[in-house]
Amino acid sequence: MGKKSIVVLLSIVPFILMLAAIPFVNQIHPIMFGLPFLAFWLFFGMLVTPLCTFAIYKLQKSERSAE
Repeated sequence: MGKKSIVVLLSIVPFILMLAAIPFVNQIHPIMFGLPFLAFWLFFGMLVTPLCTFAIYKLQKSERSAE
């Protein structure tokens, strides 16, 4: 798996978390950390998105420094 495919995968993960999975997680129960599951899922997506963006940045930065 090359760097380019990892970047594409990391770009798709936030989209899937925040938009594509909503119909499947649109539930009140279980309650996680005092939040309904949908609210927890969206909060989790807000934490994962910057991590994916940072990983993409680091991968592209290392690719540019290798040139």
